[in-house]
Amino acid sequence: MQRIPELFARMTGDEKHEWAAASTIDVLWVLYDRVLNVTPATVDDPGRDRFLLSKGHGPMAYYAVLAEKGFIDESTLDDWTSWDSPLGQHPDRVLLRGVEISSGSLGHGLPIAVGTALGQRIGESAGRTIVLVGDGELDEGSNHEAIAVAARLNVANLTAVVIDNRSAVYGWPGGIARRFAVEGWQTDEVDGRDHDALFAALTTPHDRPYAVVAKIERS
Repeated sequence: MQRIPELFARMTGDEKHEWAAASTIDVLWVLYDRVLNVTPATVDDPGRDRFLLSKGHGPMAYYAVLAEKGFIDESTLDDWTSWDSPLGQHPDRVLLRGVEISSGSLGHGLPIAVGTALGQRIGESAGRTIVLVGDGELDEGSNHEAIAVAARLNVANLTAVVIDNRSAVYGWPGGIARRFAVEGWQTDEVDGRDHDALFAALTTPHDRPYAVVAKIERS
């Protein structure tokens, strides 16, 4: 983890999304360092875990973690905003090995994750699907449908991690976790900077879809 701030700082040119990216650093690190069953050598293994970054606007933290874990060459971080860089200002699954979806358009990742997890279930894969979404994009109607469908079909191999940095316009009565709980999801809330708490939450057994709300405070 100690190199992530250094790698993050090598990417300039999209400062307007810097806070959106910085709010995901700790969750991404814990996922790739301690939770996800995927490595650069197993990105095509049908039994791998799938990680989907729905919060794809401002992906600097994502790229920093991928570089530290060997999925991409860290030298590509230095010119990430150039026209010929494979590191777009939104991740591109065609250009980057190990990136599961092209993302950045708000509200797409969670519906895709539901379908991905269902595909794993049909294929009898041991892998899980974990999707990282932002609190603001939960205002998109596609997420309402995905939350309902995942619960009705009991997509138990699906985990949604919600970065709650209080950027949502409308929010949800009773908090974000309740948004999932009323549809039948198992839920948890955790400090989004506490690595041990994140690890405990992200490895908690569940027999239904599971939402972890990672609360982030501005420093």
